[in-house]
This record gives sequence, structure tokens and C-alpha cells, in this order.
Amino acid sequence: MARKVFYSFHFDNDNWRAGQVRNIGGVEGDRPVNGNKWEEVKSKSDATIKEWIDNNLRDKSCLVVLIGEKTSERKWVNYEINRAWELGKAVCGIYVHKLENVYGNQSSKGKNPLASYIPIFESDYSTSKYVYDDIKNNISDLVERAIKIRSQYS
Repeated sequence: MARKVFYSFHFDNDNWRAGQVRNIGGVEGDRPVNGNKWEEVKSKSDATIKEWIDNNLRDKSCLVVLIGEKTSERKWVNYEINRAWELGKAVCGIYVHKLENVYGNQSSKGKNPLASYIPIFESDYSTSKYVYDDIKNNISDLVERAIKIRSQYS
């Protein structure tokens, strides 16, 4: 049975890349949020945004942070990381900067926003298709490793 995960990422920069990862399968991800819905959610108060995030994390076993060029700078990504850990959820990261965006462009590698004991996956490949396949082949194991590590901190 696939684990349920919540994907955390910089929406404006990495929504296309996040969509690619969500389509991999292997884990059961949260429903994609379209741009209009996210714009509606983020235009609300901080309390409403936190409630939305908390509700989406509730039945998930792991937060998967999709690390792009500017992910570490995002207020809500950092909230999601901290909140997931507070709720006892596993946390892991996947570098997505080598996946192409909607225009066929890759981006620069971003700073890792996660603690040193959190498992991170970064493909050794440079071509987007191979990076995608590498993530596909490793995402389930990454999530399981994160769950095992999280259990050590409970």
C-alpha cells in the first residue's frame, strides 16, 4: 500500500516540477492545488493558511519537500516542515531543480531547508528524463527511510 504524503514546494517556481513528481506514483500524494485555489488560500489570513496546511497534513504519514531554487526562502514551506515535525510526521526532501519546467528549463540548485538528519534525495543525473526516472525509482524508499528516522525521534 502506498504511503500518503503531503508535498511542500515553492508554488510559483516549481508547480510544474511538483506535478511531475506527483504523477510518479509509488506514494499517494495530496491532491494538486491549481493556481486559482492557491491564490485564494494564500490571500486569506495567516491563521486560515495554517488551518489549510494542518488539515492537509492530518492524514499523511510524511511531508515530502520538493527542493527547488528558492524553496528554502518560502515562509509556508518552512511552516509546513516545522508543523509536520510537531505533528509527528516523517519529513524528507527531493531536489527537483534538474527537472524541466513547463518551458523546458532547469533551474539552479537551491539551499536545503531541512535539518541534517532528514533524508534528502538528489539524482546524480543531469537530463530531466533520467532525473524523473531516478526519483521514480527512489521515492518510495526515501519515504520509508524518513518514516523510520522519524520513529527514532518520537
